[in-house]
Amino acid sequence: MTVDTKYKSGKSEGDENFPVASRIVAARHRAPILAFYRFARAADDAADHPTLDAQSKLSILTALEETLLGRSDDATDALALREQLKLRNLSAQHALDLLKAFRQDVTKNRYESWEELIEYCRYSAMPVGRFVLDVHGESKATWAHSDSLCAALQIINHLQDCAKDYRDLDRVYIPLNDLSARGLGVEALAAPRASADLRACINALAARTETLMPEAGLLPPSVADLRLSAETAVIVELARRLLGLLKTRDPLSERVHLSKWQAALFAAKATAATLANRGLARFAFSKSTGMMPHER
Repeated sequence: MTVDTKYKSGKSEGDENFPVASRIVAARHRAPILAFYRFARAADDAADHPTLDAQSKLSILTALEETLLGRSDDATDALALREQLKLRNLSAQHALDLLKAFRQDVTKNRYESWEELIEYCRYSAMPVGRFVLDVHGESKATWAHSDSLCAALQIINHLQDCAKDYRDLDRVYIPLNDLSARGLGVEALAAPRASADLRACINALAARTETLMPEAGLLPPSVADLRLSAETAVIVELARRLLGLLKTRDPLSERVHLSKWQAALFAAKATAATLANRGLARFAFSKSTGMMPHER
C-alpha cells in the first residue's frame, strides 16, 4: 500500500538556504544528489508536520526505510534513491543515519548542551555532505571538513528558525544550559522580539558555530572534483554570511536570510575565487613537474 503523501510541505531544493545539486555540479552527479535530497525532504516533512501524531510520523519514516532497503515499494519518495544507490553501488547508510535523526526529532524536543547538539548533527546533517562526497568518489579524508560545514549549516538553520520551531513544534535546539546561563527558559522564544539576554545567547551560539568554519573552509581545496570544489566554496561563503546576519538580526522578529541577489553575488564571487585558485595551483604544479594534475 502506497504511503499517503498529503503530509508533504511542497518545499523543493529551490527553497533551501544553500544550493542543492546546482548547475555547478556535474550533470552526471545531480540525479543521486537530488534523489537523496527528496528522500530527506519527505522524511523532514513527516517529522516536522505540525498536526500528525508521533506514531503516524514514525510509521512514515519506517515506510521510507523499508522502501529504501527494498523490503517494500510503499514510500514512493524512497524509490529514486534506492535506484540511484543500486546504479552507483553506494551504501544506504547515510540515508539510514538521516532517518535516525528524524526519528529523534519526533521523540526528543530539547537539547541540554552544545555537545548534545553536535551529536544530533552527526545524524541530521553530516550524512548529507558525506553522501555528496561519496557520489563524487572523494576520499574519506574529506569527511572531517564536510562534517564541520554540515554541522554549521544545521545550527544556522536552528538559530534562524528558533522561534518557529518552538511555536509550531515545541522543539528547541538552543542548548538549555546556554539559556539557563542567562536566566532564560524556552518560553523566551515565544516573545514577539528577543530580549537582550536572548539576543546575547543567540549571538554567542553563532560565534561558537563560527569556530567550525576554519575546518569547513578546508573542504573546497581538499576535494578533487573542480565543480564540487566550487559548489562547496559557495556554501562555505553563504554560511559565513548568514552567521554574520545572526549577530545583527533578531530571528524572532526579523528575517535572517540573504536575498536572492545577495546569494547569487556571493556565489559568483566564491566560484570565481575557487576557479582562479585551482587554476593557479594547476599552473604551479605543471610548471614544477611538466604534467597537469587530474581533476574530474
